[in-house]
Amino acid sequence: MNHTLSTEKREFYRSLWNLALPMVLQNLISAAVNSADVLMLGVVGETALSAVSLANQLQFLLNGLFFGIASAISMLVSQYWGKGDRRSIQAVMGIALKVTCTVTLLVSGAAMLLPGVVMRLFTPDPELIGVGCSYLRIIGISYVLQGISHVYETTMRSMERARLSTTLVSIALFLNIFLNAVFIFGLFGAPKLGVVGVGVATVIARAVELALCVGDAVRSGTLDYSPKVLLGRHRQLTGDFVRYAVPALLNDMIWTAAFTTYSIIYGHLGSDMVAASAVATTVRNLASTVAFGMAGAGTVLLGKQIGEGRKQAARENASRLCRLTLCASVVTGLVILLLRPVVFQIYAPRLTATGWDYLSFMLYVSTYYVIGQQMNTLVIAGIFRAGGDSRFGLVCDFVSMWLVAVPVSFFSAFVVKLPVKAVYFVICLDEFYKMPAVYRHYKKYGWLKDITRDYEE
Repeated sequence: MNHTLSTEKREFYRSLWNLALPMVLQNLISAAVNSADVLMLGVVGETALSAVSLANQLQFLLNGLFFGIASAISMLVSQYWGKGDRRSIQAVMGIALKVTCTVTLLVSGAAMLLPGVVMRLFTPDPELIGVGCSYLRIIGISYVLQGISHVYETTMRSMERARLSTTLVSIALFLNIFLNAVFIFGLFGAPKLGVVGVGVATVIARAVELALCVGDAVRSGTLDYSPKVLLGRHRQLTGDFVRYAVPALLNDMIWTAAFTTYSIIYGHLGSDMVAASAVATTVRNLASTVAFGMAGAGTVLLGKQIGEGRKQAARENASRLCRLTLCASVVTGLVILLLRPVVFQIYAPRLTATGWDYLSFMLYVSTYYVIGQQMNTLVIAGIFRAGGDSRFGLVCDFVSMWLVAVPVSFFSAFVVKLPVKAVYFVICLDEFYKMPAVYRHYKKYGWLKDITRDYEE
């Protein structure tokens, strides 16, 4: 008995490592590229850095959509993968593509046709609005390309092809950073485009990434991409997608919209606050890659075990994931603390004295904030969704963020008018409001469900 448990534990850790490592590398590369973008834009000037940071809040909103759709795909595909039902996997992918293309076309249209309206949501500064508009008109093209690639890569990752997803994303990201340098600074005879060059580089990189996805789909034959399966109606699976995916999607959109609201607050507190927050967020994301990669891998493995009918194993491995993530989040905080001097050397010369002071404080706050952020992400967006429970996160985040955190943040900033650093501290309490409710729900184990069904034509 003990030998069997030990073997299962070793198998879980081995599978977790094999799946998590590519995800960690992908997250690390993505965060590194974002850091390079911030660094290069910092050379252009603080106005460029602040304007692109605010304009990218539209991308941040889309990332919430992508994360929600990815969660839906992982929920359904990982369980069907455990069940061995590839036709249902293909049908889920088709449903996700339809949703993604519809939304990204709308957002792309807003970015390219109404950039001024978008920018005014985040800042009243005319100079930031002007620079941001020139960026949005170009970057909007990339949203649809990114959405289609994201659906394909998430589906492959949920089928334990994480290395493929990491390879495709890494190629696109490295190409992006190279082209950023080319078009921002006018290297190799290219025009010196500044902020617009960032948008051009991103569009080219996303187009290459999509082409690589199509090439892999044709070459690998992992799934049957017949139009009947990919574009069919699939009433039952569409119903499942709505039942399980829409709460996850709304949850992530609510969460992302709350963070976008925080950016609106930052934008009204001055460009120093915006620039410092952009750097602090980049550093926090860079340091959090291990924990988030481990959470993504755990979601796939737990979903697969539930689809295989091994609920007890999934329950035990969920506890192991919680312990691992807690340790990883504490280490993340220490890493941020250790990186602090390096961050100052890189970014401080490109910030004003006020921005430097804000950044110093934000990094200290980030050392403990990451613990709540990573644990909640694992449990709500990882463990619960692996078991088909996406509604709890929706209710929990709506109550904790929109009925508590956002009103308190606005009250602190614009009614009481606390000092800027105090406002940032209040905003960074949002993840801790929800932790008691999340823990109670986890211990009830009502989230542990098999949500698969037999495929129907």
